[in-house]
Amino acid sequence: MRRLTTPLRLFALAVVALGLAGSVAWAQDYPTKPVKWVVPYPPGGTTDILARLVGQYLSEHLGQQFVIDNRPGAGNNIGTEVVANSPPDGYTLLLVNPANGINATLYKKLPFNFLRDIAPVAGITRVPNVMEVYPNFPAKSVAEFITYGKSNPGKINMASSGNGTSVHLSGELFMAMTGIKMTHVPYRGAGPALTDLIAGTVDVMFDNLPSSIEFIKSGKLRALAVTTDTRNEALPDIPVVADAVPGFEASAWFGIGAPKGTPAIFIEKINKSVNAALADPKMKIRLAELGGIPMGGTPADFGQIMASETAKWEKAVKFAGASIE
Repeated sequence: MRRLTTPLRLFALAVVALGLAGSVAWAQDYPTKPVKWVVPYPPGGTTDILARLVGQYLSEHLGQQFVIDNRPGAGNNIGTEVVANSPPDGYTLLLVNPANGINATLYKKLPFNFLRDIAPVAGITRVPNVMEVYPNFPAKSVAEFITYGKSNPGKINMASSGNGTSVHLSGELFMAMTGIKMTHVPYRGAGPALTDLIAGTVDVMFDNLPSSIEFIKSGKLRALAVTTDTRNEALPDIPVVADAVPGFEASAWFGIGAPKGTPAIFIEKINKSVNAALADPKMKIRLAELGGIPMGGTPADFGQIMASETAKWEKAVKFAGASIE
């Protein structure tokens, strides 16, 4: 192969340099229009609360609105499919949540592959679920609840934010490990489920802590236990389910995903901004108030969490024997 002459080599290097400069400028300008952030649940639940909290920070620091687009339905799958089929241009994001990992096994057929079609962008937070009942429910502890459930098989109505959510599977795991039978009542998100739980229309829920904590603190709901293996600082007096059900553990995780093929330079910019948000003292305080632990890290770090949580919940789904056509 003939070597380029010095002038031609210099010209080639100049072209490459201009290209790199253009790419840097392209990334620096991003975003140049509003970014749509799809939340696969209705307003009022943990996913919505977190998206609006972080979205406000991103809007203020990146100079464009991060518009929350609630797309509930099919246990989180409608919103995920919207993002999986969106152009990979950096202007459509997904609020990734436990149902994404759960549904990969729970649903026999999906029009997308979560780990293949959703690129990891950034982790936001990990939170416990909380086992809670309406204030006049007969049981005041997990042990009393189990006794009541065994005496009243099938009569306890267990609400969830939808089929395939960590809220649903936490309850399924509880039933599998205690032997009690409850009737699952799925809702189109935590908001409407909590409304009925407060009213006593349903009896119990294993909700993500952020969407329930204010109702617990105000006395509208009674927390029996948190689902992690240690107590949560936001509710230090509430025991863990494992005290009464040894080995029980479940938690929820949340982050940001984008359509596969989204330019890495855009993903890195959002990731950097999310990490800055999680380091902000005000954000730390707010997440702590919601019972959350910041995650942060690189896109690759969040990708590892997506993969490991999908594998973890595969085991839980099979253990519970749950399946949806």
